[in-house]
Amino acid sequence: MTKLIKSLRSFVIIFGSFSFASVASVYQLPAGNSKLIGEKVTYLVEQGDYFQALSEYHNVGFLALIAANPNVDPFLPTKGTLLEIPKQMLLPYAERKGIVINLAELRLYYFPPNEPLVYVFPVGIGRQGLTTPRVISYIGDKRKNPTWTPPQEMRDRYKEVHGKEMAKVIPAGPDNPFGKYALRLASSEYLIHGTNKRMGIGLRASSGCIRMYAEDIEWLYYNIKVGTQVRIVEQPIKMSYEQDGQKLIEIHKPLSDEENIGKNFFTEAVAQFIQHDDQQSHIIKQRLEQPSGLVESLPLR
Repeated sequence: MTKLIKSLRSFVIIFGSFSFASVASVYQLPAGNSKLIGEKVTYLVEQGDYFQALSEYHNVGFLALIAANPNVDPFLPTKGTLLEIPKQMLLPYAERKGIVINLAELRLYYFPPNEPLVYVFPVGIGRQGLTTPRVISYIGDKRKNPTWTPPQEMRDRYKEVHGKEMAKVIPAGPDNPFGKYALRLASSEYLIHGTNKRMGIGLRASSGCIRMYAEDIEWLYYNIKVGTQVRIVEQPIKMSYEQDGQKLIEIHKPLSDEENIGKNFFTEAVAQFIQHDDQQSHIIKQRLEQPSGLVESLPLR
């Protein structure tokens, strides 16, 4: 099955049909005020499966797959285990325009202009101590086969470990951590780029930039324009009122950064959403302690 997953990486199953145009997960925007997109997806483990290959095939983040299946060994899942694949989600609370990146869920959303669609990609973000900034910005530049200039701190660390100087500029190629395509946020040092380390997708592993699978960044590079708005948020709790009366939540682990120490994500907006219902409050606080990242319905009074 692992070989099959690798060979099928170029397709994506969307609403029961195959799409060969891109590797993104593509969803119709929900009607009205609903934020719910996608459908629940499960997968029956076969011999030889492992989470990294499964996450690439389903185009979901590695940590997202682990969170959704907390009692399963990600490296040696037992044959016959039924996995939850996090392909159903709530849109972040943000303008449906351009690119929206929610750090807490390690996902990038792209809303193409004049189309009722949203494209969703897993991403890697800055590791602890090298946080990806929360900003409203724009794509200031697009680069194919970018070079990489390692920061002085990294060059100093390399010399200390290896006893020799690190090259000041790394050209395009297999040793370049930016991959083949890069999108710069305004004129800053932060990029949305590819990677030469596929394991970094869906993890906090970068120096602050946004990493994407090679196929995903290539698609984005050719389908967005310079000037496209980019909004980076951290929303571990997502909520939606549905037309049928349901109240849906989707909870992710908040980032563990110094700026989040003591921060209360149980905000006034959350309190208003649950209308101070003790049972619903207990559920949300419980999920914050062990989030699954899956959409679930709160019990109504």
